[in-house]
Amino acid sequence: MLELQSESRNKFGKGLVTPKKEGKLPAVVYGKGQETVSLFVSLSEFAKLWREAGESTIINLKNEEFKKPVNVIIQEVGIDPVSRKPIHVDFYRVDMDKAIQVKVALVFEGIAPAVKELGGVLVKVVHDIEVEALPKDLPHEVKVDISKLKTFEDHITIGDLILPSGVKATEKSDVIVLLVEQPKEEVEEPVRTLEDIEVEKKGKKEEEEEVAE
Repeated sequence: MLELQSESRNKFGKGLVTPKKEGKLPAVVYGKGQETVSLFVSLSEFAKLWREAGESTIINLKNEEFKKPVNVIIQEVGIDPVSRKPIHVDFYRVDMDKAIQVKVALVFEGIAPAVKELGGVLVKVVHDIEVEALPKDLPHEVKVDISKLKTFEDHITIGDLILPSGVKATEKSDVIVLLVEQPKEEVEEPVRTLEDIEVEKKGKKEEEEEVAE
């Protein structure tokens, strides 16, 4: 299980300027029936963990004021629109004995014959799916084998995905995840010559003269 150290936070608003400059990321931890706790975590450590864990992996959150580490998932991350770096994070405290619903990223693997051999265009309709499982069974990602797409009539639905034991999709099974479209035929524009342009200009001039009369 992944671990992340935190420290208690009693600074808010403008008081966060200095801690942020020191590499501290403001965070909160909350859960059903639980008191919301304000914390700081290391920005660099969180960024590394976020890349590895995503939003469906259980994290062991430590703090000197906790009697024991708290099991959480990353619920939401605020991103600076300019730097694209995290500026705030919400952690959700989970009950390891109760199933939860989270979004899990889809990872597309393999080569689709309809693309390689028929020149089709791969269309990814869905990039993540919501699943339900006990926290310990939550997958970091779900792999999708695109080699099944052999013709333009083939497609992959949520019901076709292979999920780990104890994990089920909450969305309808007939929702299309992936398909291959036929390549669009390019219509060649006729090449215009200088003579064509001169004829066009002459035609417009005659129209203008007729209107003037």
